Amino acid sequence: MTTDTETDVFEEHRPVLLGVAYRMLGRVADAEDVVQEAWLRWSGADRGDVREPRGYLVRITTRLAIDRLRQVKARNEAYVGPWLPEPYVTDFGDTVPDTAERAVLADSVSLAVLVVLESLSPLERAVFVLREAFGYPYADIAAMLDRGEPAVRQLAGRARKHVEERRPRYDVDPGRRRELTERFLAAAGEGDLEGLMALLAPDVRLVGDSGGKSRAPLRILESADKVGRFLIGAAQKGVPDPSYRFMELNGGPALVVLSADKPDSVFQLDVHEGRIQAVYIVRNPDKLRTLVTD
Repeated sequence: MTTDTETDVFEEHRPVLLGVAYRMLGRVADAEDVVQEAWLRWSGADRGDVREPRGYLVRITTRLAIDRLRQVKARNEAYVGPWLPEPYVTDFGDTVPDTAERAVLADSVSLAVLVVLESLSPLERAVFVLREAFGYPYADIAAMLDRGEPAVRQLAGRARKHVEERRPRYDVDPGRRRELTERFLAAAGEGDLEGLMALLAPDVRLVGDSGGKSRAPLRILESADKVGRFLIGAAQKGVPDPSYRFMELNGGPALVVLSADKPDSVFQLDVHEGRIQAVYIVRNPDKLRTLVTD
């Protein structure tokens, strides 16, 4: 039987467990399912030998996430159009007081990094998340994954090299990104193609995720001209009864477009040296259900 104290222990570590699972899976519903399964394992376990509950729970969650990731990868192979992670509300509040640690956590959950992580094997991704995002020692990761420490170091090195080679270099300053997002919204809403083009880098990319369930490009658009014209056209068509909210999603400011007070799409920008380098649009309704905009 689970006691109140044991429930309190699990709830204390739930945010970390959800953070690990989401970085592994890129989908809130899958992450929540994994954490719920971890709770069932925790509530039914003999905890007499558990010296460090957080490590024990992270180990369970990581192993469950690896199993779920193998299922998700098979599902994503049949996905219609480009795939993006599900928008994830990130508000570290007072739980992460250190600015450097906050930046690491924000970067590890960014859309750009999560897209790169999709190309790693499940074990590589687990090692990368535990080491780079949460700072676990190699010996602890080895114990969590039932692997030797040399093998874990090799996995970590391979994953880090892969991510660094493919990770775009963007500014992470939230103030700058918020300002560019506001100017981006104004230019698109006013049909100001020239003003919008001034904000876009020449080689800007637009990635739209609809899952085939909403209107969005089924291929990645590249170049300021193509991206700018698409955005102006989309803004002119608009949505019924529109309104807008700014939220912190995936470690940075994002624009949520609502139609009759229900999330219709999420826009997030990657910025470098004052220009927009990438535009991410999530319009798959299945990925917007968890957003609370009140």
